[in-house]
Amino acid sequence: MHRRKHRITALLAALAAVAGLALFGTSNAVATGQKPTIVLVHGAFADGSSWNPVIERLQRRGFTAVAVANPLRGVASDAETLDAHLAAIDGPVVLVGHSYGGAVITNAKARSPKVKALVYVAAFAPAEGEAAAQLAAKYPGSTLGETLAPVALSDGSTDLSIKPSLFRQQFAADVPARQTALMAATQRPIRDAALNEASGAPAWASTPSWFLLAGADKNIPLRAQRFMADRAGSRATVTVEKASHAVAVSRPDAVVDLVLRAAR
Repeated sequence: MHRRKHRITALLAALAAVAGLALFGTSNAVATGQKPTIVLVHGAFADGSSWNPVIERLQRRGFTAVAVANPLRGVASDAETLDAHLAAIDGPVVLVGHSYGGAVITNAKARSPKVKALVYVAAFAPAEGEAAAQLAAKYPGSTLGETLAPVALSDGSTDLSIKPSLFRQQFAADVPARQTALMAATQRPIRDAALNEASGAPAWASTPSWFLLAGADKNIPLRAQRFMADRAGSRATVTVEKASHAVAVSRPDAVVDLVLRAAR
């Protein structure tokens, strides 16, 4: 009888241990599943490193953050590149777009249920048929055109970048000069056709969106940013006064705060 009681006790202890492991694994899976991957898409005249201050802060809070290399060749083809990266990510995603990157996340096909939120950071949020250049010119205030340096491409289109001597005043006036010198030297050009390509059906029509507006933006006038946020039915719109177009570099805390709200 004593031996049988000992075997039953041992069996119950083993079952409890297995159940404990199962519960531990399940709770970890749930906890992991609660935090979406933050996918960040840069715009023209920048690269993935422009998100570094934002990524650093998100990682400190336990988020996985990925800066996708945006080809800057055309809205539809750039969105296809983004879709390929999204397809490789397990679990929910918060998409964050800066500048022209906003047009790209607007055209992402992997919308639901994987993409739970869209965050626009001084970004374009076009409606169907609209182009980024059209929206930038909708209200006065953009001085981008006079700062551009064109390079003719073999296909008849043109690559556009900002003249290094004008980069800081146009793109990142609130970023230290030594840092903007590096940003100017490593900027990636955008094809002119991309800025003039009509957008497809907008993801913001069916996916919740959040907007951060840069108050001193010389690329996309503040009025244009506010117009797009209102039209998209933004869940929350935050204006960062005196922030340049490079607001993710100069004011990363404000960007992170909004991304965290969208990630809840």
